[in-house]
Amino acid sequence: MQGLGNDFMVIDGVRQSVEPDGALIRRLGDRHFGVGFDQLLLVEPPRAADNDFRYRIFNNDGGEVEQCGNGARCFAKFVCDQGLTSKRRIRVETAKGVIVPEYLGDDLARVDMGVPRFAPKDIPFRAEHEAISHLLSVGELSCEISVVSMGNPHAVQTVADVDAFPVAELGAAIERHASFPQRVNAGFMQVIGRDEIRLRVYERAAGETLACGTGACAAVVSGIRLGLLDARVRVHTRGGDLAIEWAGEGQPVIMTGPAVTVFQGEIHI
Repeated sequence: MQGLGNDFMVIDGVRQSVEPDGALIRRLGDRHFGVGFDQLLLVEPPRAADNDFRYRIFNNDGGEVEQCGNGARCFAKFVCDQGLTSKRRIRVETAKGVIVPEYLGDDLARVDMGVPRFAPKDIPFRAEHEAISHLLSVGELSCEISVVSMGNPHAVQTVADVDAFPVAELGAAIERHASFPQRVNAGFMQVIGRDEIRLRVYERAAGETLACGTGACAAVVSGIRLGLLDARVRVHTRGGDLAIEWAGEGQPVIMTGPAVTVFQGEIHI
């Protein structure tokens, strides 16, 4: 499946038992010797009775991560298409809490991504206090970043021209910066207007991807807190567009965008 070009292998772990290890994930994720994907998504039964499913996410390097917004939309379409639920709106457990995706039909899904968090310990980010922005020294550069957790860590900075910006070089440096003990997704946002931005994201362990759903949420939240954006924003990524809504402190972020099935098949593992 793919959401804005961010592509996934999605496995039904409800009707069969699947426990992927790192070596297997790396083999399956290899675009030459395996199937190829940015992330592997595993659908499992919930641990709590009031939830519908459990959602596990693995990068193609084999590491398990906490959250993936583009994957959440694909997750919602997958469980509906596969007949794993009769609901369109579901409660899904992740490593960092419950999200609520809803499949709208016609390859479109909306996800309640939960309430963003800003305390340094919640990112995690090494800082003495919470702030709307922080100065981060990266080599000889000093970058002004906003840090936010959308269930996974993000560092967002505003740039004048996202196409001309050295995303690969600076993104790699920020991702592994000592201030982020669990590494970080580095977002680069160009503000077009109060309801429109362009965005590129250098993701942990994946490099730059065509789109990052949680990165879009983090960028809009950061822009709103900085006074640059309104509550509803169109986010242009290299893979396509997302609609992000945030009503402010203490409120969940709502993301709407595409979820597309590319092919279905079987593989013996």
